[in-house]
Amino acid sequence: MWSVLFLTLPTQPTAVRLRVWRALKALGCPLLRDGAYLLPQEQQESFQPVVDEVRQHGGAAQVMWLTPIDDAQRDEVLALFDRSAAYAQWRNTLDEWLAVLPAAGETEARRQWRAIEQAQRDIQSIDYYPGEATLQADAALVDARAALDARFSHSEPRAVADHGIPRLDARKFQGRRWATRARPWVDRLASAWLIRRFIDPQAQFIWLDEVKALPRGAVGFDFDGARFSHVGARVTFEVLLASFGLEQDTRLSRLGAAVHFLDAGGMPTPEASGLEAVLAGLRALHLEDGTLLDAACTVFDALFANPAQPARP
Repeated sequence: MWSVLFLTLPTQPTAVRLRVWRALKALGCPLLRDGAYLLPQEQQESFQPVVDEVRQHGGAAQVMWLTPIDDAQRDEVLALFDRSAAYAQWRNTLDEWLAVLPAAGETEARRQWRAIEQAQRDIQSIDYYPGEATLQADAALVDARAALDARFSHSEPRAVADHGIPRLDARKFQGRRWATRARPWVDRLASAWLIRRFIDPQAQFIWLDEVKALPRGAVGFDFDGARFSHVGARVTFEVLLASFGLEQDTRLSRLGAAVHFLDAGGMPTPEASGLEAVLAGLRALHLEDGTLLDAACTVFDALFANPAQPARP
């Protein structure tokens, strides 16, 4: 159930209208229709200062309860509270900061970092129904903090990363057979590209129709029980980035954000819809999984090389 604030604002003074608008924006109230603003019922008291201000200056304000009549209507209202776009805009700022971090001075870098942390807290303060985008933002902030420490705190002792993913030596994963589910889609294709391009250039891939037992000596990825699969908020591609120390490459992390959105939802990215369309077309064209991967690798190579992406340090 939600609380709805119905407003008729006074025409004068203009300052009152501006204060009311700013207060509702700070509360993160979505607009149900003209003059009707929403909050979760447990946040109803937050409306009271606005009600008092409006009535004091001759306007009208009433707070009522809203109850959906079915699940579809409930989902429509919940969608009004979605903060994915705000988190995506915040992620763009974070990526821009990461791109210039290698050449930044410590004082300015830390000042900007504090602003980025505060911006995330501001979004979370009005994120009344946290979802995938919230978890994704938390994971991105952990990785960014590790990049900041690596840049300016080389000699400082470091605790285990919050995500709990151990750092691995890629030299121990050379010339291996990598196994995953057949008919790969975004996360598996992107992960296989990452393995071939940055982890094990001589990798051989095995496509399993059923995951019952791995072939002897094979490394599994992107299925339940695999050596590399989803961890917390991270999809398999992002887990591989963290496992092999690649998460501080801004172009790879940006590509990871698109893969995450297509695989698990969360923050939308500009590249996601185009990537999805191209991979769907390739999947229809290529019925053999190895050939599909070869074609998909060209797409991921192009996205990685895209000059619109932040430059790799």
